[in-house]
Amino acid sequence: MYYLFYGFLYLVSLLPMRVLYLLSDLIYVIVYHCIGYRKKVVMDNLRHAFPEKTEVERIRIAKKFYHNFIDSFVEVIKLISASGRWLQKRFTVDVRALDEVYATGKSCQMHLGHTFNWEWGQLVMTALTRYQILVVYMPIGSKVFEKLFYRLRTRSGNVFLPAPQMKEAIVPYLSTQYLLGLVADQCPGSMHSAYWIDFLGRPTPFASGPEKGARSGHLPVVFASIDKPRRGHYHGTVQLACMDAGALPEGELTRMYVRYLESVIHSRPDMWLWSHRRWKHAWKDEYESRRIGVGTTVVT
Repeated sequence: MYYLFYGFLYLVSLLPMRVLYLLSDLIYVIVYHCIGYRKKVVMDNLRHAFPEKTEVERIRIAKKFYHNFIDSFVEVIKLISASGRWLQKRFTVDVRALDEVYATGKSCQMHLGHTFNWEWGQLVMTALTRYQILVVYMPIGSKVFEKLFYRLRTRSGNVFLPAPQMKEAIVPYLSTQYLLGLVADQCPGSMHSAYWIDFLGRPTPFASGPEKGARSGHLPVVFASIDKPRRGHYHGTVQLACMDAGALPEGELTRMYVRYLESVIHSRPDMWLWSHRRWKHAWKDEYESRRIGVGTTVVT
């Protein structure tokens, strides 16, 4: 089954990008106008995030989001046959901040959000840094898709660590100088150990693991964002957040990241994954001791 599926997608990937984007436009009509995939979730998220905008403006953002969302899928298919050189022409990254951190001899954490197209970005990064890139990810439920995505994601030599076994999987790399990539806007597994902070208009839980790992290891942390100058072309920016996360008060690194992510989203709202059920867990008073960003002290 996998090889038949892979073979079909390989043939599709050989199509020129202009043809693949025509296919994307057709799928957009089906997904947005006919099926309405998660349209209620998307519009509810946009109303909370941008109460100052009109409904017409929010719909315009939603439509652009769906175009980017579907484009990202055909762009992943293109990876099956695309060369690294082809990819580097379409995705550029400013890694000057990362070069400065590498020169210190320290490992580093990189925090980014679900902005398109992170799949292309992590592959391009391999040739732009001397770090061994490690990426924490959530395995896909479908075995066929998991095998396909794992093959594509690791093709450049990056190491993917499954989130449920992350502590054990990272052990062989602790003695190396690594860059640990974390898509840090994932919904955490435990609400009681998460940090809670107002994010895009409502209380939101953020996983405490990224900050705890950075603080315990006294690691430098960089934040990354992705922009899309035009269709099929991306530019990534890496910004130093701190040189020693252990020197920050508890909760401060997460607060910094959340405010950074908000600024990224406000600058290009159509680039973030609005269909993500980021607010499926409601705030409860029992989480008050884990609230950050409002001058309170986190109880550990």
